[in-house]
Amino acid sequence: MTLTAQSLVNQSLELVSAPTTYARLDALIRDPNSAIDDISDVIHTDPALTTRLLKIVNSPYYGFPSQINTLSRAITIIGTRELTNLVLATTVMNAFHGIPKNLMDMQTFWRHSLACAITARYLAEALALEHSEQYFIAGLLHNIGSLVLYQSAPELARESINRARFGHEVLHEAEQRLLGFHHGDVGAILLQKWRLPESLVVVAQHHHTPSLATTYQLNVALIHVTDVMVSSVPFGHNGDRHVPPLDPNAWTTLALSPEAMPSLLYQVNQQLDTLADLMRTEN
Repeated sequence: MTLTAQSLVNQSLELVSAPTTYARLDALIRDPNSAIDDISDVIHTDPALTTRLLKIVNSPYYGFPSQINTLSRAITIIGTRELTNLVLATTVMNAFHGIPKNLMDMQTFWRHSLACAITARYLAEALALEHSEQYFIAGLLHNIGSLVLYQSAPELARESINRARFGHEVLHEAEQRLLGFHHGDVGAILLQKWRLPESLVVVAQHHHTPSLATTYQLNVALIHVTDVMVSSVPFGHNGDRHVPPLDPNAWTTLALSPEAMPSLLYQVNQQLDTLADLMRTEN
């Protein structure tokens, strides 16, 4: 059977469950008759998740002046969509197992992804974009296709990494030459299968090629720029040791000030390790 992005995702779906708690919460948010207690009740069915969420909400990332002791209060303060995205984030960050550490260290992978998430959120707020929490989850999940590759086709993934490292090209180009598709294609299919918002699907597919996006161009441009910024520091990586090239049109679209970037990345560094420890339950 010919290896395709679709067949890889189908293999992965046998090992990685869709984020069902997120789906239930998303349905409640869309239901005008639901209440805060309904959302709390769904989360409370998982005591470990409840504890982790409260720790995150009380972390320096949010910086609230007083302790938040209940989910209902957390929802009131940060909002239902924000808390639901935190559920999605912490669920996905603990969903993938069995990836060889000598192929990809998960702590390194999620450090990069979480740095992108935090940076994207800060950039969205700096640009006064609506629903800035959506950029956090887009930044977190943009490389999710890499995990599918590492889990379902580890030897081909290793060859792609080696080709990129020693051939002096970026990883998605090495994957495209070897496989005929890249981790963005894989991630887009997985997120579609999980029935996550279309904006996340488009970002996953085009974060390296923002000029090819025909919808959600602003979302894609922001995550593209974020990925380049974070890769240049670097805060971890997804297997690619090269800084991906910056699409100048994406930078122009955002109208960012280069002078603001060092202080923004400093803020990310201040938050990153604490938030990563709270969201990940395994090494």
